[in-house]
Amino acid sequence: MSGRYALGQVVRLKKNHPCGSNEWRIIRVGMDFRLKCLGCGRSVLLPRSQFERRVKEILEDPYE
Repeated sequence: MSGRYALGQVVRLKKNHPCGSNEWRIIRVGMDFRLKCLGCGRSVLLPRSQFERRVKEILEDPYE
């Protein structure tokens, strides 16, 4: 599962952001993931374990 996520992918999380969007772009991958909200532009940092539990689906993969 560690090679499943990459920079630039757009993912949908299970819960909505307070702005109403639930789509995020991955801008950092490692022990932590930095995500940028596609609704309001805010970025958040999530530990890998928390991120993998919250991901619902991968919407866009720039490398395919």
